[in-house]
Amino acid sequence: MADNEVDHSAAARQLPGTRITADSRLALDGGNPIRRTPWPTYDRGAVCVHPDDEEAALRAIRSHLYFRYDYRPPHETECGKFEADLCRYFDCRHALATSSGTTALALAIMAAGIAPGSLIACPGFTFAATPSAIILAGCTPFLVDVDENLHLDVADLRSRWTPQVKGIMVVHMRGFAGDMGALLRFADDMHVPVFEDAVPALGAELDGRKLGTFGLAGAFSTQSDKSLNSGEGGFLVTDDSALFARATVLSGAYEGRLRRHFPDGEPPIATDLDLPLLSFRMDEIRAALLRAELGRLPVRLAAFRRNYDYVASALAEVAGIRIRRPVAPGAYLGEAFIFQVPNGRAQWFAQALCHEGIEARNLGSDSDRNIRAFWNWRFMFTGMETAAIKELLPNATRYLQRAVDIPLSSTLSQSDCDHLVAAVRKVADALAATETLDDEEGSSSTWAGRR
Repeated sequence: MADNEVDHSAAARQLPGTRITADSRLALDGGNPIRRTPWPTYDRGAVCVHPDDEEAALRAIRSHLYFRYDYRPPHETECGKFEADLCRYFDCRHALATSSGTTALALAIMAAGIAPGSLIACPGFTFAATPSAIILAGCTPFLVDVDENLHLDVADLRSRWTPQVKGIMVVHMRGFAGDMGALLRFADDMHVPVFEDAVPALGAELDGRKLGTFGLAGAFSTQSDKSLNSGEGGFLVTDDSALFARATVLSGAYEGRLRRHFPDGEPPIATDLDLPLLSFRMDEIRAALLRAELGRLPVRLAAFRRNYDYVASALAEVAGIRIRRPVAPGAYLGEAFIFQVPNGRAQWFAQALCHEGIEARNLGSDSDRNIRAFWNWRFMFTGMETAAIKELLPNATRYLQRAVDIPLSSTLSQSDCDHLVAAVRKVADALAATETLDDEEGSSSTWAGRR
């Protein structure tokens, strides 16, 4: 068989009629992969940790003072200093360090005084922690469809609005800002607050303003794959002093410790005894580590943006894929590269990229228990079949099934980015060759039938 003829291996049968040459043969089909070293991701150690960060954590360990509420005044504790640094960075009035981004989300809802059992709207494309936090707060997630760029669809929310919805949780998913202007206008019309799940977008901005500061409160994570990394952890930011006070008590400020968070006056709530204590605090070791990392956050953000822009520019004109678009120029973090494969072969596309040495996943794959796909949130749909769940949000289902997601660590080199670009082009070319051959065979069949 000549090199430019049809290969009949198992991989080629997945894409019937693929024409490949020795140079372009996919690794999925036995060809040489673009790269052979593992794709850098946080769980393989591809994180930004500087010796200064290590020393900061060791300083906290050597102090033997690991609990944020000890004999020291709050401005001398690692947590207190970290919260003050966050207020300066986000230009906000209050910040509260927490045990996770999930708990920060739940605290925001509970501290806003939303009654248990209320509906909280959130998009169908998010991490399972978003609806989980709503449930943790005693409320019920109200799922909303998404548009072709995977942003919460305000038109869908408006069309299905019910007075039982008492808040909107926008998610800046995979680092892309939601349409805050449209969401805030709609929320104002409905007289409900907006909460920002900015967990996947720490440091990203929209129109020069940091995500997490548009709504009533914003929540962030410092888990290992986030812009700040303490393994686990998170924080809440807000300008609402009463919400902050209630969130602080709920997080675990007991027996008058709330006053430490209001050194210039009395707290704006009458008592801290009306609220339960949920022990969602951050410890001193994590806070020390995060304080050190925060000083170099601009460097890491620049690396995210540099890598993303390089890859997106190089692939902008590639046929057969459609790159996710932001709601405004520059309104993204750059920690993930997502594109649509409109012809229905996104699962194959992601598989082919993995064989080329690029970590990728089809967000809506039926063979992947990806908890960013809403139909895998079985805790919300007891007794329902998957097909019926997917029908609840038809656009989210369709767009996720077409979406390929590639993580972009801030540690990527230009060589890594070049590998990604080459791999996507290689797979896209193979896909285009398949479609061309399919069209040719279809035309031949039609002509033969006419004869």
